[in-house]
Amino acid sequence: MAEFRKDKLDMFLGVTRKYMQVRGAMSQKELAEQTDVGVSTMSRFLSQKSSELNPQLIAKITAKLNIPLHEMIDFVEEDFADRFIRLVKFYKDELNDSEFDPNSVETTTAGGDNNESPKAEVTETRAPNQRKEDKAKSTAELSIREKLESLTPRQRAFMTEFLNLKLEERDLIVDLGNNLFQYFKMKGMDI
Repeated sequence: MAEFRKDKLDMFLGVTRKYMQVRGAMSQKELAEQTDVGVSTMSRFLSQKSSELNPQLIAKITAKLNIPLHEMIDFVEEDFADRFIRLVKFYKDELNDSEFDPNSVETTTAGGDNNESPKAEVTETRAPNQRKEDKAKSTAELSIREKLESLTPRQRAFMTEFLNLKLEERDLIVDLGNNLFQYFKMKGMDI
């Protein structure tokens, strides 16, 4: 099973280099130290001399550089996206060891029991034509849970980033979104 889209590796590495600069002109050595990998391993990865894409390393880089998931989620295969997001959260210390299983699609409930998520399995095995049928289903018929579960990995990553914002920052995003909706309606565009 492929976890990453190798054709999007250049895009991911570009985002990585951008955030190395944004986070204070970080060197490869400093990034290697922060992610607890060898300098040569980091150098081989960033110069694309490594033949294998290590999910642990990529998640560590994403977490330590605090790369917004929506900027690089296209690099992650759709059926691996949920596990990758959990892995990044683990390296950001947003999950504890007992909640984390990188190979599982299980979710932790409020009570702390692990229950297999039937929707997660359905999402992974749905064919593209089934997704089109899901989209065709009227949004008025869907519950909020169904709407959230039908989001693409890119949309889920954006939601995660949005929910991690401060209240004022979320309000700003909502205001911008409302202005865009009003503009599109004014122009007669159907969204």
